[in-house]
Amino acid sequence: MSAKKMDKLATGVLWFAALFILGLLIWFLVYILGRGLHYLNLEFFIGPDGIGAQLFNSFYILFLSLLFSLPIGIGAGIYLAEYAPQNKLTDLIRLSVECLASVPSIVFGLFGMIIFVNVLGLGYTIVGGAATLALLNLPILVRVTEDSLRGVPASYREASLALGATMWQTIRKVVLPTAFPGILTGITLVAGRALGETAILIFTAGMNVSRYLFDTNPMAAGETLAVHLYAVKANPLPGTNADAIADGTAALLIIVVLIFNLVLSLPSRLMERRLNSKNE
Repeated sequence: MSAKKMDKLATGVLWFAALFILGLLIWFLVYILGRGLHYLNLEFFIGPDGIGAQLFNSFYILFLSLLFSLPIGIGAGIYLAEYAPQNKLTDLIRLSVECLASVPSIVFGLFGMIIFVNVLGLGYTIVGGAATLALLNLPILVRVTEDSLRGVPASYREASLALGATMWQTIRKVVLPTAFPGILTGITLVAGRALGETAILIFTAGMNVSRYLFDTNPMAAGETLAVHLYAVKANPLPGTNADAIADGTAALLIIVVLIFNLVLSLPSRLMERRLNSKNE
């Protein structure tokens, strides 16, 4: 087979794979939203069996987990990319981070239950779930931050240092703004993963909600949308339409994740385009 035919064959295979994935995603969205979208009304949120508290808990736990993990994860990524020497210790740290990033979430859930629920005596609380989610997010944030910073051309650093800037000034005013779109993409990934996380929160935040709709007490139980979806399907309560609640919850969870990803990813795309236009 000639090189030209091989090129056309490879292009066709790649186009087929891309269209297949796109079609699968569209079918998945249409199926989930078609089953549950018509259940989303005011009663579904604030009624006796409403999920307003679970929706609030989802964002509250996400906010606290990012509050815990972002400073440590981004700080560790900056250290590994800009300050850490190339030796066996830093190689071991990077290997450990890679291993932690591949650990199943249920293992983190069991660890969080042992440490936060039992040893520290917090019980099933929002703060325990958020802290465990932060541990899940840390390895990904460290790797994404380090890779984004290493992707910044060395000439940027050299030009800044040549003008008399200190190392920290160079990182803060030159390197970080350039790498920020990539870091924001990593934050989007971990945030979307946290919104759909179930195993960790079952073991740490519990499967109950406060009797107050918007309870900001971090020591309260914190059932989220994903956990509620699991609970409804696994143990449906007598006298309730479990299928309707599950379908509506699944549709709402899909919508929340899509909107959240769009809100975070659009600024990243715009910033990346501006940086590319300035470089050109």
